[in-house]
Amino acid sequence: MTPTIIILAMVAAFLGLRLYSVLGKRTGHEQDPLAGRMDRSIPETATGNGQQETDDQHNMGGDGNNVTAMSPGIERAAEQGLQRIAAADRSFDPVRFIIGGKAAYGMILEAFWSGNRDDLRSLTDDDVYDSFVEVIEQREARGETLDNRLVRIERAAIADAELQGKIARITMRFDADIASVVRDKDGELIAGSVSDAVETHDIWTFSRDLDSATPDWVLDETDQA
Repeated sequence: MTPTIIILAMVAAFLGLRLYSVLGKRTGHEQDPLAGRMDRSIPETATGNGQQETDDQHNMGGDGNNVTAMSPGIERAAEQGLQRIAAADRSFDPVRFIIGGKAAYGMILEAFWSGNRDDLRSLTDDDVYDSFVEVIEQREARGETLDNRLVRIERAAIADAELQGKIARITMRFDADIASVVRDKDGELIAGSVSDAVETHDIWTFSRDLDSATPDWVLDETDQA
């Protein structure tokens, strides 16, 4: 196993946690998918290979009656669950959820890699924040830094969805290319290569209490495909 793959495996393990992000809200003004401090443009390198949302795809949310697998970002197994979620929450838009999910995926990775505690604080619950900070502190104690880069998200799709009472759960599949580099306290390369990206395949499940007054979705489960 190469050092680059080892580093990425460690990153994947650290991401087996719950994380907060604002996703999938639809309003009459079609606001950007991420609200508040997370309201920023999605980097072109992190949006996939030319994936664009069409008017037909945007029509899939809102009334809970038109969620179909016509979108390349929605797998057939998720159809029924998304219909139930959209019927229970008329502001929910599955296509905007995918856009927000891709943005959150990149923001969470970047915050962890850079050791940005402020961003992690706003994106994670107490347990997750403590776990990330513990890893960051260990890295800092060794004098190591990560010079990682999310090259692209090749595919982001809703793989499954369900509504249990008022708790909505949506599982997303992310296929991405990540370049990983570890440097020592002098900036010397320890492992990895910026020019040699490695494929990663992550499965993240987000959940939200639809009775909640806030639009926060919680990433309550992660896995690798």
